[in-house]
Amino acid sequence: MKIKPLGERVLLKKTEKETKTAGGLYIPETAQEKTQEAVVVAIGDSQDIKVKPNDKVIHDKYAGTEIKVEGVDHLIVKNEDIIAIVS
Repeated sequence: MKIKPLGERVLLKKTEKETKTAGGLYIPETAQEKTQEAVVVAIGDSQDIKVKPNDKVIHDKYAGTEIKVEGVDHLIVKNEDIIAIVS
């Protein structure tokens, strides 16, 4: 399945969460904080979008719509919900 966001929307692939602390303790999934980092997969056709595919970004905590593409968690967010690019 191929997804192409429209307008000022961006398709993000969620990054994996840390399941173990630096001290070696395992964190149960129910106690883990929702990830805010993701990788840009595709962008809409708006000229206002400042990110490009493969950029690592930080987005608003509760932004977007969660979808599964080929069994992998993705997120479709508005351009303004992306807070920063991580380099």
